[in-house]
Amino acid sequence: MTDYGEEQRNELEAIESIYPDSFTLLSEKPTSFTITVTSDAGGNEETVEVTLKFTYVEKYPDEPPLWEIFSQENLEDSDTEDILTLLKQQAEENLGMVMIFTLVTAVQEKLNEIIDQLKNRREEEKLRKETEAEEAEKRAFQGTVVTIENFLSWKARFEQEMIELKKKRQKEEEQPGKGKLTGKQLFETDHNLDTSDIQFLEDVGNSVEVDESLFQDMDDLDLEEDDPDFNPLDLGSDED
Repeated sequence: MTDYGEEQRNELEAIESIYPDSFTLLSEKPTSFTITVTSDAGGNEETVEVTLKFTYVEKYPDEPPLWEIFSQENLEDSDTEDILTLLKQQAEENLGMVMIFTLVTAVQEKLNEIIDQLKNRREEEKLRKETEAEEAEKRAFQGTVVTIENFLSWKARFEQEMIELKKKRQKEEEQPGKGKLTGKQLFETDHNLDTSDIQFLEDVGNSVEVDESLFQDMDDLDLEEDDPDFNPLDLGSDED
């Protein structure tokens, strides 16, 4: 006949020595205790943690112990459900043998998987944000890619704007007093026009320079001014 009490006492003593810092005895009848299980450190030294509560039943280990999640840190609800499912599976596989160490070890491995998944998710999220930022920067640098659809849309808007602009100009031209001024009206409107020609002649006159050297040899010429038949053009014809 199996002495369940002795097996339970022996296992409890072994568990307390294996997990001295995380083991806490809650009661002796029935025997109930907690073991805190912590994952290995992940990114940024982050960890996940769960405290498991076990209670021996009378015929343990031929019957599985009772268990529950006493507390947890950084775990999602789906993670706690996975842990409870894992405990049930491991207990069924180890009936007839003391199993607390096996159950705790399985949960420890599960927590390490969770922290690895969490690390991977955060790295993927970081990569996704970096990719989105790079794509946004490329779009800002390259501008909008021209496609048939957006070109036709732009063309329609442009043509509509031209039609509205033309209508606006026509409306302005049709308003009274908005016609073009005649030359006479411009002359009467701008009083500077009536003095512009005079000012031009004065400016030109002041800017004319006379080269006096052209007339220095005129005194050497024997001009017969008293001869009524004298013609200066005949001077050139005599040389011929």
